[in-house]
Amino acid sequence: MTRMLESYAQGRWFAASDEGTPLLSAIDGTEVARISSSGLDVAGMIDYARTVGGPALAALTFHERAGILKQLGLTLMAGKDEFYEVSRLTGATKRDSGVDIDGGFGTVLSYASKARRELPNDTVYLDGEVEQLGKKATFLGQHIYTSRQGVAVQINAFNFPVWGFLEKLAPAFIAGVPSIIKPASQTAYLTEVVVRRIIESELLPEGSIQLLSGSARGVLDHLGGQDSVAFTGSADTAATLRSHPNVVGEGVRFTAEADSLNASVLGPDIAMADPEFDLFIKQLVTEMTVKAGQKCTAIRRALVPQALVGAVIESATQRLAQVVVGDPDAEGVTMGALASFEQRDEVLKSLRGLTKSAEIVFGDPESVDVVGASAASGSFMSPILLRAGDKSATEPHEIEAFGPVSTVIGYDDTADLIDLAARGKGSLVASLVTKDSVIAREIVLGLAPYHGRVLVLNSEDARESTGHGSPLPVLVHGGPGRAGGGEELGGMRGVLHHMQRTAIQGTPNVLTAVGNKWVTGSDRTTGDVHPFRKDLGELKLGDTIVGGPRQVTRADIDHFAEFTGDTFYAHTDPEAAAANPLFGGIVAHGYLVVSLAAGLFVDPDPGPVLANFGVDSLRFLTPVKAEDSLTVTLTAKLITPRQSADYGEVRWDAVVVNQNDEPVATYDVLTLVAKPEGVQA
Repeated sequence: MTRMLESYAQGRWFAASDEGTPLLSAIDGTEVARISSSGLDVAGMIDYARTVGGPALAALTFHERAGILKQLGLTLMAGKDEFYEVSRLTGATKRDSGVDIDGGFGTVLSYASKARRELPNDTVYLDGEVEQLGKKATFLGQHIYTSRQGVAVQINAFNFPVWGFLEKLAPAFIAGVPSIIKPASQTAYLTEVVVRRIIESELLPEGSIQLLSGSARGVLDHLGGQDSVAFTGSADTAATLRSHPNVVGEGVRFTAEADSLNASVLGPDIAMADPEFDLFIKQLVTEMTVKAGQKCTAIRRALVPQALVGAVIESATQRLAQVVVGDPDAEGVTMGALASFEQRDEVLKSLRGLTKSAEIVFGDPESVDVVGASAASGSFMSPILLRAGDKSATEPHEIEAFGPVSTVIGYDDTADLIDLAARGKGSLVASLVTKDSVIAREIVLGLAPYHGRVLVLNSEDARESTGHGSPLPVLVHGGPGRAGGGEELGGMRGVLHHMQRTAIQGTPNVLTAVGNKWVTGSDRTTGDVHPFRKDLGELKLGDTIVGGPRQVTRADIDHFAEFTGDTFYAHTDPEAAAANPLFGGIVAHGYLVVSLAAGLFVDPDPGPVLANFGVDSLRFLTPVKAEDSLTVTLTAKLITPRQSADYGEVRWDAVVVNQNDEPVATYDVLTLVAKPEGVQA
């Protein structure tokens, strides 16, 4: 008997004592491993995640978690040859494995990078600006995100045994929530080896990741309102899980990525001679054959103008005829096997439903020429292209054959194609091939309510396009209705999904303390030491310098206009400036005001402040006229040490007022400030 796949639970590897269920190679049907979760303490895993993994992650800032995730991504990438070898047993070609394995590692690295750039080096994320709740600004509100004190249970599908769990793990980890990974049994042997290498790396805090190999029966029984479930699989299974009493009654956060009859649209403006026509055909065939069509984002419906249905079928069949099916290791093979014999049977069953209203125009569901392997021993099948005889028939819009199968459907006009796409009742993705931006707007706005993502493809973006079927970590992955109604990925949206948004009400000082960001009205500290003379170890929120006053003269304004070339009439033409009710006469340039303010607060000598790298939220509020006097107040607002550098970022609140204490300009100054000597983290 081959080895039993193990679960990683409560800090150790666990193997079931029964014989388990055999898992077979998609290439030759030989037994790869066995799987069972019999005897596994699922309740103990959940408790371990909450009591060990959760506190360990909570002790780390977003940046610290991102640094760990980056190391993990690089470590896994360095050992990917091992994973490619195992991936072949799932029927995957090298191209397929790259989508799954490299795609997964790339997602991990993307989240690590975005977290460092977009999140604070803290455990609290501030959502939006402070809301003033009282007339005197002593009572304020601020929305914050904090980590939920539960576990993220991630139930994955068979088609992406690596990317599928990493795209869920990465945002949960950044959010500070431990994960329990439940892979689909058919390809769990690949997931298990990747998780083994993760555990062996010792990079992740104990309890932050566990693996459940085998049945997940009973998992939801132990979940509560702080926990979440992310499910990828069939709509029927999603509906069953969604109706679980703990989801309905206890508030378990449940999201699903389910069935999806994705459509690709050939725009009404495209002719056969256009390069976009070839792009449409190439994309259609690619999506049919990558991972043997076993992608939740694959093209199931090709919507084309009625006049081009025949041309599309002819061109697609010519390209499909060049597809070589067989052992991924055999020379020339471009499409491997389906993941299992059971999966092939499911596709054939769905195909029988589709052929009630559509005819097969390419491929034979009963036979296929196979290179390097036996067609009878492996779960191989031919790509199948169908032509819908009746576009209004229900089958093409309701039956998803989860394999290398797509149906060409003709449409009459843009309203018709939008209606046909919508008959899928919600999809993960649609693509539109058009070279007309006006047409693109009309169709995109028609498709958007029914889709989680819409790709517009043409000859201008084709070279850089990642393609119809490629979810990206920076964009949401999910879809409404039939597609499950959930959203994963989407950059920081995926992270915040695992966190709790809470409205905090209190004084400016309270909000400053809670959010670790200085709020207007909070205490300021002025002293004998200029704040620019303080490194990150000495600088505190609220440290302030007041500079001024500095009188603005007409000579200053004239010189700035001549020196910069900014001779806008408000600064140079007294008559025209007086006629403008906003100015009532010559006024100083806004950028002159900002420049003069800098001269009032900058400490000129070398010191901890290394550089000014910009300003944010600059607003000019009151015109400054000649003879007005300016005073600036600069306050340390946000301090963000960088994990891997000898400096950090400091955001300063800048307020410039005139002699009447009227604010004339407000903005944030961004600087790089050195850490204390010898401190690198």
